[in-house]
Amino acid sequence: MNTRSRSLAWDATTAIEALAAADTALWIWTPSEDQMRFTGATRALGLGPLAPECSGAAFVAVAVPQDRALAEKILKPQEEGTEVAIRLRMRDSETCIWRGVWLEDGLRAAGVVALETKFAASHRDHLTGLLDRRTFIARTGELLTQTGEFELVVADVDRLRRLNEALGHERADLVLSALGSRLNAAFAHEASAARIGEDEFALIVPRGSIPAAERMREALEQPLRVAGFDIYPTVSIGAVSIEGGPDAADPSELLRRVELAVEQAKTAGRGGVAAYGRALESDSLSRLALEADLRNAFVRGEIVPFYQPIVNLQTGAVAGFEALARWLHPQRGMVPPDEFLGLADEMGLMHELGLLMMRQSARQLAEWLQRHPAAGKLFCSVNLSVGEIERVNLVEDVTQIIQDAGLPRGALKLEVTEGDIMRDTTRAAETLRRLRDAGASLALDDFGTGFSSLSYLAKLPFDTLKIDRYFVLTMDKDEGSAKIVKSVVNLGRDLSLEVVAEGVENAGLAKLLLDASCHYGQGFGYAQALPAQGAEVYLNESLADGVAPLKARSA
Repeated sequence: MNTRSRSLAWDATTAIEALAAADTALWIWTPSEDQMRFTGATRALGLGPLAPECSGAAFVAVAVPQDRALAEKILKPQEEGTEVAIRLRMRDSETCIWRGVWLEDGLRAAGVVALETKFAASHRDHLTGLLDRRTFIARTGELLTQTGEFELVVADVDRLRRLNEALGHERADLVLSALGSRLNAAFAHEASAARIGEDEFALIVPRGSIPAAERMREALEQPLRVAGFDIYPTVSIGAVSIEGGPDAADPSELLRRVELAVEQAKTAGRGGVAAYGRALESDSLSRLALEADLRNAFVRGEIVPFYQPIVNLQTGAVAGFEALARWLHPQRGMVPPDEFLGLADEMGLMHELGLLMMRQSARQLAEWLQRHPAAGKLFCSVNLSVGEIERVNLVEDVTQIIQDAGLPRGALKLEVTEGDIMRDTTRAAETLRRLRDAGASLALDDFGTGFSSLSYLAKLPFDTLKIDRYFVLTMDKDEGSAKIVKSVVNLGRDLSLEVVAEGVENAGLAKLLLDASCHYGQGFGYAQALPAQGAEVYLNESLADGVAPLKARSA
């Protein structure tokens, strides 16, 4: 090669430096290895925690919650040549454009990621025509050079992900576009209005006699009709008061504060409102610390299964256990499930949690079966988290877990909710069949709380129905609940399905269920969820006595 040829050849170091200088990164996703690799301007784009490589779950976890579905979309294998072109806002960074293509018969995908402004230099959001985030921050800074009192308000559209699932992204975009037009019309001559995130609108206005948050809610929460559907939007609103002038706070810092207020408003449910205050800072830091602790909890082995007994109502013997996740924090002790499960979902850790629960429960069940042959066909139920039935490699993971533990067929029982089945019944049915072929048994959880299962139930490969605990708890007081329980039991028997009743809190309820010919009972009347050692003691005592202990009445 001559000197000129060498000078024109690609140099990897130079290429990476060029990417970094252009605030652009390359990405390569290999599903079979569960690996995404990055090079280029990873830190500038907010990808620092992921680079140089990460798992798919880690990638999804870093995205803001409302964009997690988009993150998951990137990871799903497609046919060769299929393009990837979506927006994704990573935590602590601006909106990025992910562009690329699936390669080699869908074995890999590769492309570039850059700030949205690199692809489109306009200062307007293309969907709503409002200011984009970068321009809004700049305009806010300009406005706050003036003396006076101002209000910075952010509205987060509630349940946008639900709209995307129900209507599709294109129709949901029509909703966002309409909301943007309403906001612009309501503050046309007095405010800088912007769309600063997938589902967030912002504006800054001089303080007036009517609070800006109230006017913003009135503009955005009017009903609208899209593609034949009546939509009743609600928003969670955060606000912060600002004193303009030379000592005004930095606009980005003000936006951070008002978004803290939005998060506080969401805790009140749909349509909440909150104003920024110093107390939110300590709450936010506590939450940040809890997030860090939760990530480390998986590494340190603090997340463990506890086991709640499931009892054969006819014989009184322990038939199996349901594994329930518990967090044993080294300083805080037992963290209540309702505190960390929602957080795990927001952080994109539910699939990792599901795998952990299946692996540990399978190993524990195998040990019990070996030590207690008199227990018979003991099983252990594990809940699949929302959306996990659609996870790539679920069947392969379950197959490996059963093989590694050496479990007999049906010993590992996977519980699925009706909502997961109904999103894509055809795909769910195929996955369920493959799971059953892999050696798992299958339970439909919380049966009776929905209305769409009956037409599909006979076609899906379930072997167990679980009756929602509400109907069991009230069946001795409410005739309607008693009839529902009996109907579900009869339906299960007609379809050759075993039926488990949750919420058995005393001997009276167990007797009613036995009279209704229900197969199994589960609830505090037998025992709460127990650590592995306590569950084995309970099993031993039940085997020795011939029946599981049962409370005569509720406490």
